[in-house]
Amino acid sequence: MAQGGKGLGRFKGKAVFVPYTLPGESISAEITGSKGSALFGRGLRLKAAAADRVAPSCPHFGPGQCWGCQWQHIDYPAQLLLKQDVMADQLSRVGALPDELIDVALRPVQPAARQWAYNHSLSLLRDSQGAWGLRRDDPGIEAISECHLAHPELYELLNELDLNYERARRLTLRRDSDGRLMLIFDIDAEEEPELHTDLAVSVNLVLPDREPISLIGDAHSVFTIAGKSFRVTAGSSIRSNVSGIEQLAAAATQAAQLTEGDRALDLYAGVGVFSAFLAQEAALVTLVESYPPAVTDADANLKGFENVDIVEGQVEAVLRDMVAAGAQYDVALVDPPSAGLGKAVISAISALRVRRVVYVSGDPASLARDCRLLIRAGYKLREIQPIDLAPQTYYMTAVASFER
Repeated sequence: MAQGGKGLGRFKGKAVFVPYTLPGESISAEITGSKGSALFGRGLRLKAAAADRVAPSCPHFGPGQCWGCQWQHIDYPAQLLLKQDVMADQLSRVGALPDELIDVALRPVQPAARQWAYNHSLSLLRDSQGAWGLRRDDPGIEAISECHLAHPELYELLNELDLNYERARRLTLRRDSDGRLMLIFDIDAEEEPELHTDLAVSVNLVLPDREPISLIGDAHSVFTIAGKSFRVTAGSSIRSNVSGIEQLAAAATQAAQLTEGDRALDLYAGVGVFSAFLAQEAALVTLVESYPPAVTDADANLKGFENVDIVEGQVEAVLRDMVAAGAQYDVALVDPPSAGLGKAVISAISALRVRRVVYVSGDPASLARDCRLLIRAGYKLREIQPIDLAPQTYYMTAVASFER
C-alpha cells in the first residue's frame, strides 16, 4: 500500500498505482496516466481478492466515484496494519531513519473508538451542475446524498437544503456536541446571499480574506472534549473526529512529560485545545496562532487559566522574536499543517533550548522529513504513536516525541 491510499503493483517492471486495491491482489487494469517512471491505473477486473477485502457500505464508494474515503473495501483490523506499514515505509524512505530506530520507536496504531459516523463536519464542493459533493478519484466532483463517515444529521441536513449560491466555493456542514447545526459558506466575493430558512440551523460566511460573517444564529459551535468546552468560530478549525481528540490530547500530554516549573510552547495552536491540557501541568504555556478568529476563540476557551499567554502571529516570526529576546522553553508541542515544520522552525526551537518536542502530525511524509531534520538539530526520536482518527481512509494522525 502506497502513501496516498492507492495500491502499488508492478507491470513490466514499472510501478503502477491503482485505487481500491490492496496488497496480495491480482487485477486487470488500464493505464490512465503517468508521472516520470510511475504509471497510474484504473481497476477493471478483480482476478484474485485478498482475504481482507470486504463489501463497502456506501453507494458512492468505488472507481470513478467519491474519493472522500478510500478504504471501505478493507477490513478495519487490516486498515490499522496497513497504516502502520505506510508510516514505517515513510520513516525509512523519506526520513532515512535506520530500521533499528523505526522498530524501537514506532508503536502499533491505536484504533478509533468509532469506525463510522464519527465526523462532526462535512466539507463539500460543487459539481458543474451546482450539486454538492466530494472529489472523485479522477478529476471531478461526485454529488452525494449520504456519507457514512459523517454524523447522520449532517447528510440529513444536506438533503433538506435547496441551494443556489454561485459565490460559494465550499460548503461545510457542522454539528457541535450539543447537536446544534451550522452551515459555513466559503465565498469568492463579498456578496451576501438571499436566505430563507425554517430549519434550526446557523448560517455563516467566510470571506476570501478568511474573515467570518454570521448571517443567521450562532457565530460559533461548542465542542466538549474530556469534560472541557471549546468554542470554535466559523472559519476556525478543529479535527472533525471530535470524539478522537480526547485520545489525541491524552497521548500528546503524556508525551510532553511536564514537571512542576516547566515552560511550554503550543505552536499552530488553533482554538487552544492542547493548551487547555498542558496548562493543567505546566508553570507557563505560550500559545501561538496566526488566524485571528482562532486566537479569539482560544482567549475565550482558556480564560480560566492564569498561566497561559496567547500570541497572535506567524509561528516563524514569533519564534524569531523569542530567540532574539533570549527566551527559553522546556517543552514545545507542535501541530503544524500538512507541509510540516521545516528547517526555520526547527532551528528556532533548538535555539530556544527546548529539551522535549511533541510533534502532532497528520501527514507521514512530512513527519518523516522533519524527523530527519530534528535528529540533525540534536534531538533523539523517542516514540511515534500513530492514532487512527479517520477509519475507512488512508489518513492517520501520529504523536512523535523527541528529546534533546
